[in-house]
Amino acid sequence: MGDIYDGLRSAFWLIATLDSDLVNITLRSLQVSLSALVIACAIAVPLGTWLAIRRFRHRRTVIALLNALMGLPPVVVGLIVYILLSRSGPFGVLGLLFTPTAMIIAQVIIITPLIASITHQAMRDLWAEYHDLLISLNTTRGQRIKALVWDGRRTLLTAALAGFGRAIGEVGAIMIVGGNIDQVTRVLTTAIALETGKGDFGLALGLGFVLIALAVVINLAIHMLSRTEREGRW
Repeated sequence: MGDIYDGLRSAFWLIATLDSDLVNITLRSLQVSLSALVIACAIAVPLGTWLAIRRFRHRRTVIALLNALMGLPPVVVGLIVYILLSRSGPFGVLGLLFTPTAMIIAQVIIITPLIASITHQAMRDLWAEYHDLLISLNTTRGQRIKALVWDGRRTLLTAALAGFGRAIGEVGAIMIVGGNIDQVTRVLTTAIALETGKGDFGLALGLGFVLIALAVVINLAIHMLSRTEREGRW
């Protein structure tokens, strides 16, 4: 029990004094996850909206595949990205393995299906509501996508927050492709695993508290946005 109390006291002290290692690891985590989120949203939002308004052969198969990819094991994603970026892989010449860029690529692959699936469900409902109006106005497909995205912006922000929450808490894939290198690719989740193994419970708990705080903020934001969306529809 003494080790636990010492660890908790040390963790609170590190947070209160803004320990440099804790701050740097947190900022690096935010940088990687936010970068991945921006790229994933740029891909997922148009894709999800397009699937909602476009009818084509095998559309249901594509949607089913997209939903299935939401459960893709992160360690498998990490392994695939590792193989592609390794020296013997097709993109090895770029030298991206064990860099923040490799971690961003892995996170983009992980969270894009999640954001796209939520976007598709939201845009499908909006398309059913505004279909006749947008068709009667003789709008182009691009104009329809813009109109639906704007009207469903709160739901899309909720989808983005869900994607960010999954990205910031990811450990398996980024451990494989990032290597957990100090001052280079060490982020919250990988640092917690490392410090726990070393027995440095103070820093591990401090990082854990930061990660929990981020998760709480994200979930509160999702709850507030969802509540605002429901009240707006009423």
